[in-house]
Amino acid sequence: MAPPQASEPIHEFGLIRALRRQFSHRDAEVIRGIGDDAAVISASPKQWWHVTTDLLVEGVHFNLGTASPEAVGYRAAMANLSDLAAMGATPRYLLTSIAIPRRCSAAHVDQLYGGLMKACRPHRVSLIGGDTSASRGGLFLSLTLIGTTRRRQALLRSGARIGDALYVTGTLGDSLAGLQILTRQSSTRVAKPHQRFLIHRHLRPTARVSEGQWLNRARRASAAIDLSDGLSGDVRHLCEESRVGADIELDAIPISPSCRAYAKSSRQDPTQLALSGGEDYELLFTVSAQHQPAVEHQAKKAGYRITRIGVIRPRRSGLRIQSQAGEWRPLPLTSYEHFCS
Repeated sequence: MAPPQASEPIHEFGLIRALRRQFSHRDAEVIRGIGDDAAVISASPKQWWHVTTDLLVEGVHFNLGTASPEAVGYRAAMANLSDLAAMGATPRYLLTSIAIPRRCSAAHVDQLYGGLMKACRPHRVSLIGGDTSASRGGLFLSLTLIGTTRRRQALLRSGARIGDALYVTGTLGDSLAGLQILTRQSSTRVAKPHQRFLIHRHLRPTARVSEGQWLNRARRASAAIDLSDGLSGDVRHLCEESRVGADIELDAIPISPSCRAYAKSSRQDPTQLALSGGEDYELLFTVSAQHQPAVEHQAKKAGYRITRIGVIRPRRSGLRIQSQAGEWRPLPLTSYEHFCS
């Protein structure tokens, strides 16, 4: 492979694909490497281990002017918990590495770890190690979370099949709307209760661990991914790994009343917030036609909110979205991507 040119721009997902081609390693114990929400390792005769890691950088992933250290820790943990939720795994162990700038106090660090463990404690996750360093820049936080499933029982991105229905949990676009309110990116006069709901959804997201475990345990979902980059991007990741296309119905995308109210007051299209907004940490998953009635019945019985938003198509069909006028058009890529303006 020719050495990269100095002027060659970096694209996040292109970089990941290149690293996967060059350096990914497979052996009998590596069930799944680069390309899913977590790596899967055959660690024992009865269990698979799921390992995920995230790097959070001040000024890129969070701003201490709009989020407290406790909220930063909480959201960081939820991001990793959401990765394991998408695999249907049970979270077990956490390692945390942190680079601390001079302006941060011991109290700030204590609050950050308090937020981390507040998110992890309900899932009985144990903090087992990590590393600390000084930082000459901003605050850096890296988490590694380990979870488990039964052997040969895990949700992957690669299992979607033509004719499967596409579902999402919860509502989409809330986190992005909450971030815009916090950073005043759009002028709005939306009512305070709506603002509080959206800000809470941004600062205190909920990883759908229970839903992921239910889908995995019931063996009903054929594929899954968590919505951390936005629906328009994450549906692409799932379809790429499954080598399929997808049709999405714009009107079917679940949007909360608060997000709709905010979008109206700020003169935005709520469906665009839902398509491009990451960090809702909902699950996108596929279900075969024969299992759809059972999944919808079980979800209702358990109190899980799931919404059917589309269907898996042949790969040659690409990714399409049906407009409110009923016309089909290519699904625009509006999700967040590092290194892109």
